[in-house]
Amino acid sequence: MCLKSREQKNQDLFEILVNIKDVEECKEFLADLCTNKEIDKMADRIYAARLLMSGKTYTEVIKDTDISSATLSRISTCVQYGKGYSKLLK
Repeated sequence: MCLKSREQKNQDLFEILVNIKDVEECKEFLADLCTNKEIDKMADRIYAARLLMSGKTYTEVIKDTDISSATLSRISTCVQYGKGYSKLLK
């Protein structure tokens, strides 16, 4: 039995994501891969990142998104120092 490493499995996921053709195909894929709650949580994180990037305070973002301060801290760190949000969220 050939076991894939976490890195190989993650690479598979990344390759699938970059090959998604359009929004409808993305919706279908995520609906198969994730629960509705998981999709909602990811959407909340993107929304929170956008709010932070627009200058909103932690208090305002938490009020608008109902995410935890720990999650918001992680998002804030990624917005400030990460590579993904700054490239994809404009």
